[in-house]
Amino acid sequence: MTVGDIVGEPLAIHNMAKGKEAEDRIAELLRLVGLNPGFINRYPHEFSGGQRQRIGVARSLALNPMFIVCDEPISALDVSIQAQIVNLLEDLQAKLGLTYLFIAHDLSMVRHISDRIAVMYLGIVVELADRHDLFDMPLHPYTQALISAVPVPDPVIEAQRKRIILEGDVPSPVHVPPGCRFHPRCQYAIDRCKVEVPEWRELKPMHWVACHLAGTLNA
Repeated sequence: MTVGDIVGEPLAIHNMAKGKEAEDRIAELLRLVGLNPGFINRYPHEFSGGQRQRIGVARSLALNPMFIVCDEPISALDVSIQAQIVNLLEDLQAKLGLTYLFIAHDLSMVRHISDRIAVMYLGIVVELADRHDLFDMPLHPYTQALISAVPVPDPVIEAQRKRIILEGDVPSPVHVPPGCRFHPRCQYAIDRCKVEVPEWRELKPMHWVACHLAGTLNA
């Protein structure tokens, strides 16, 4: 499929535009993501990774969505290209009023791009908070361990930080542990954690956590 076919496919599927109208919309979308509309008849293998990602973004915008799921949108790109794509997404968000669900493992990038962050473990959300609250005062032991692994650019602060090393392997998502799913790897786990599923609690305004001991642990 050509770039034009790829970006225009949602328009065709939903009968939104045909012929010249569709071509004009595709050209508009390519310009919106910083690509030359003259690329419409080229093929994906003729583009760099960053350009291909822009093509994917253009395709996602074809039907004027309000909400877009971005599943690891920058994980396969080098750092300089990652920054370009993130800047593009932020520009589009401001210009079009978009809401993103951004799924990623790069916590530095998550902190940069997110307003609110949900931390998941074995398929369930264990903590949800504003990005500043989450990074400054994580309440769940798993969140604390994740954040402890994020490098800090200040060497003095970095030297004073304590890294939390999780022991054991991640359990199978097919056979999850009883009680709290994190308890086999949690240094604070008590007997209650092994048998009782933690309640989803709002410990601070807009800061939710699923942990029996949350609020008593030091980050």
